[in-house]
Amino acid sequence: MGNADKRVQSVAQSPEKVMNKLVSLAKRRGFIYPSSEIYGGLSSCFDYGPLGSEMKKNIKDLWWISMTRKHRNIVGIDASIMMNPTVWEASGHVSSFNDPMIDDKTTKRRYRADHLIENHIEKLRRDAKEEDAHRVSSYYESASEAEDQNRAFYDIIIAEEIKAPDTGSADWTEVRQFNLMFQCNMGALAESSGKVYLRPETAQGIFVNFHNVRESSRMKVPFGIAQIGKAFRNEIVKGNFIFRMVEFEQMEMQYFVKPGTQVESFESWREERFNWYIERLGITPEKLHWYKHDKLAHYADLAYDIKFEYPFGIEEIEGIHSRTDFDLKQHQEFSGKNMEYIDQTTNERYIPYVVETSAGSDRLFLALLCDSYTEDVIDGEQRVMMRFAPKIAPVKAAILPLMKKGEMGEKAAKLRDELATDFMVQYDDAGSIGKRYRRQDEIGTPFCFTVDHDSMEDHSVTVRYRDTAKQERIEISKVKEFLGAKLV
Repeated sequence: MGNADKRVQSVAQSPEKVMNKLVSLAKRRGFIYPSSEIYGGLSSCFDYGPLGSEMKKNIKDLWWISMTRKHRNIVGIDASIMMNPTVWEASGHVSSFNDPMIDDKTTKRRYRADHLIENHIEKLRRDAKEEDAHRVSSYYESASEAEDQNRAFYDIIIAEEIKAPDTGSADWTEVRQFNLMFQCNMGALAESSGKVYLRPETAQGIFVNFHNVRESSRMKVPFGIAQIGKAFRNEIVKGNFIFRMVEFEQMEMQYFVKPGTQVESFESWREERFNWYIERLGITPEKLHWYKHDKLAHYADLAYDIKFEYPFGIEEIEGIHSRTDFDLKQHQEFSGKNMEYIDQTTNERYIPYVVETSAGSDRLFLALLCDSYTEDVIDGEQRVMMRFAPKIAPVKAAILPLMKKGEMGEKAAKLRDELATDFMVQYDDAGSIGKRYRRQDEIGTPFCFTVDHDSMEDHSVTVRYRDTAKQERIEISKVKEFLGAKLV
């Protein structure tokens, strides 16, 4: 293994080049395909292929275990995508689920005006221009409350000479509002059907089930309800591959607490969620950033985002929000049902406050692709490698017989079948062993087990480690135990 550790990182590449390589690899190796591609596709809609669906399941499983099974007071639900439309009136989505949009006249590209301003404030802070950041932030808070919010946002963008982040252009239209909910009809005939919406978020399914879950699970405050599910938004700005799509998947947990204790719970969850990305997913810590919201949503009294450093910019992958008691109060008012919690010990009555953690599985998937993509030189040959944490990798191990026929192939096939009941493994007997290693490196397989001539005599295999290309012998009977220990 002479040059195994003499790996040379590739030269710096433009964000566009990196993203083009990732998109190409994702399609070619079966991570992500354009949806309905044979018909020309559909804007910002994608299908997860064999490897992508396996890896996304790994992400969701790790989140689910971390958020439910490891906590005695958090349970899960799976709420319906379509709900009584009054739910969305109570939550405020029907009247105010709008985004301020602005177009660049030159490129015809569309942007969220509030995001342009927020990113400008963040850039000022990164450049240590705290006084300017505070000034713009104050204007932004006032603009958010202004009667003509659209005009106020436009004035800030023009006064600060904010440019389009991807083109540098600044030939702006006026700012205008755009509703994001998808509306459809339920019923056999359009004229007699009821209007319903595809849910724009999963949180409301949790709130309307607050008492159902509390009673059936015998929960006491504080407790949480977790959910993974699809949501739909007719986004103004779509693109950057799977970062912003009209159909996406959320991983949310709403934690119900006694009023007055929300800040303590908020800080606890903020620490736990940030550490999860590093300790469980293996994301590079330097690529994770905190963003504190100066402009808060109408339901929140505190909000932070965890952002990831994508090739195209630093963007949100999870929000941690203190939602106060807004949601439960709204549903109490609109439904006429009492949403109070009664403490059986003290006989106190109150509507709980809520601390929310909300992550996007698609954005996280993309973050892991970006963080793991590596180009290096090993044994004098350039390779592409996805340096996924073993728990995330779609394929945990590859079984490679040196010869595909005879006893060697049979032994390898038997090992593959024994492992397949517990792990996602691949059997590959096509091409040279070097080419097979490269194929597995490119999809992020952490371990390759080669069945060779010596295996026929000593009943051992050669295990090759993806990151270092180091190799060592291990008994076939211990391979399952080896993988189990590496994937904890």
